[in-house]
Amino acid sequence: MTLTFSRAATARRALALAVTLALSGVAHAGDAAAATTLAPVVVTATMQDSPLTVTADPKQPRQPVPASDGADFLKSIPGFSTIRKGGSNGDPQLRGMSGSRLNILVDGGMLAGGCPSRMDPPTAYIAPQLYDRVTIVKGPETVLYGPGNSAGVVLFDREFARYTQRSYEGEASLLFGSAGRNDQNLDLRAGGPAGYLGLSANHTHAQDYADGDGRRVHSRYERWNADATLGWTPGEDTRLELAVGKGDGQAAYAFSGMDGAQFLRESAALKWTQEHLGTHWEKLEVQAYTNYADHVMDNYTLRRPDPASMMPMAMASEVARRTSGGRVAGSWSWGEVLELQAGLDGSSSVHTGRMGGPAGSRMGYYKDQPRTRDARMQDVGLFAEARWAFGGAQRLVSGARVDRAQVRGYALKVGGGMGMPTARVAASRVATLPAGFLRYERDLSALPATFYAGIGQVERFPDYWELFGRHAAGTLAGFRSLQPERTTQLDIGLQYHSERAKAWVSAYGGQVHDFILMRYPTMPMAPGEAANVQARIAGGEAGASYTISRHWKADATLAYAWGVNRTEGRPLPQLPPLEARFGLGYETADWSFGALWRLAAAQRRVARGEGNIVGQDLGPSAGFGVFSLNGAYRIDRRFTLSAGIDNLFDKTYAEHVNAANAGLAGYVNTTRVNEPGRTLWIKLDARL
Repeated sequence: MTLTFSRAATARRALALAVTLALSGVAHAGDAAAATTLAPVVVTATMQDSPLTVTADPKQPRQPVPASDGADFLKSIPGFSTIRKGGSNGDPQLRGMSGSRLNILVDGGMLAGGCPSRMDPPTAYIAPQLYDRVTIVKGPETVLYGPGNSAGVVLFDREFARYTQRSYEGEASLLFGSAGRNDQNLDLRAGGPAGYLGLSANHTHAQDYADGDGRRVHSRYERWNADATLGWTPGEDTRLELAVGKGDGQAAYAFSGMDGAQFLRESAALKWTQEHLGTHWEKLEVQAYTNYADHVMDNYTLRRPDPASMMPMAMASEVARRTSGGRVAGSWSWGEVLELQAGLDGSSSVHTGRMGGPAGSRMGYYKDQPRTRDARMQDVGLFAEARWAFGGAQRLVSGARVDRAQVRGYALKVGGGMGMPTARVAASRVATLPAGFLRYERDLSALPATFYAGIGQVERFPDYWELFGRHAAGTLAGFRSLQPERTTQLDIGLQYHSERAKAWVSAYGGQVHDFILMRYPTMPMAPGEAANVQARIAGGEAGASYTISRHWKADATLAYAWGVNRTEGRPLPQLPPLEARFGLGYETADWSFGALWRLAAAQRRVARGEGNIVGQDLGPSAGFGVFSLNGAYRIDRRFTLSAGIDNLFDKTYAEHVNAANAGLAGYVNTTRVNEPGRTLWIKLDARL
């Protein structure tokens, strides 16, 4: 069966034509744009920029093969890993923590998927190259971006500057790779003193990939996105911005009895910014947004139903989730001594679902069935964060936040067992969730370095998947008994930056009260449960880059995450092993060559049958090493050509954090979903 569908095929042809026209028209760009050049470097390591903060440019080519979605992009940053499910739409982890412990914001708004099995995490709807900046804040060390961010927060942002004169600019790229991989990306912007317009679009497609032994993995996918931004700038201090977008796609999954037949996204946001309101009041931001995700999973669009499986008939399930919210925030400054940000934010999310089969089936066409609401989640929070500089080289950064969370379930199970029928009831819960942190920073006099140490505490309310998801019990008793998770964590580290060297090290240790653990069922199709346990976590990341000579540069990174379930006296599940990356690069004004060697240790600390909302521990895993090569050439001021060979020696391996292979008919069964074998790719970038 083919993966393409009419809307995607039309979008692909239109986007390919637009990208081709953009590339052919680059030579006619204005003189201002001609001054901008592309660096002929393929990124293999992203360094921490400041205490607990990483900033990355998603438009730069990087190895492994440039990302198809948000999780693909994040896994190249130390401390991140991805739970593979197929060729795309993996679930990101930071320091071994996933789900709502890691908040993902897109242009300041929350985008939540609806699949009870996490087929569509927020990053599945994100095309990284259409954003200008990705910012990661590790640990509970900020209160500005919503509640419950115990692992950290990831911000995908577009940046529009006011045009002082009429001009235009743009970026376009084409990528081709193994397994039929082909991407087209286009980002066009134009404006003048009164306003601006931005148009961006992308399409990505790949067929099933093969692992190192040549075994085909059920993994093909296709996705497109289109977004438009309209800004009004009547003066230097005032901006009103409207953004709208839509996307869709399909993805085959090796971890599940179903595939993703639809990933429809519809987004809209309105933002008003006013600057320089007074002597100390620097900025006021007001934002409102709505994001809608409509996801269809079935077992007949991208595969044939297996008569020997648990789902021998053609079946489909459609889930949808609309998340609407807003934010009001002000910024104040008293010179270089004190900075303050404070405000209010909130969101409301409603989840619905319906089931059936294809048109004409005995179950009835799923699109003809009524949608049933099963959950509503709401949150309102107040926050304030300040930065105080004193003593010339010392700073205190602190913040406090309080949230009021409310959740209502509409179809919670009651009764059942001993031949009794199961009833469905509705129930609500409300909780007040405090959070705060304090961090000390000091610039050292003996070294070009900054030392920091901070402590933070955050409470996280159980999320949709822990209360209502596929691996949760879904009972009234479980809904009422599952407690919010409370994390207290110490972070300590050092940032070093000299003319030739850049290095950093960060370590953390924490106590998690009422850690929410997922216990998976021992029998197929049986429900699991979410339970509270007491836990401890620790780990850290380190990295360094060194300019050996005018042309040679080396870098290395290290990441490790550890956790223990103190209640049961066993490790926390789904924690990635010790990982190291070593890179060596050669660069001239127009050429660059690089090598990346990634090593992962064996993971023996496991908890079989336990996991998170995405996957469970399947047992110990072996270590592996993967070697990759890349190169880039600056054709002229606007064009850069980059290429790479990932997994040069065609290694057969699987990541420890993994969703179990579903054992699909027609495919070779493996314990985990194996990673791709040798992969070749080539990418052309252009700036207008």
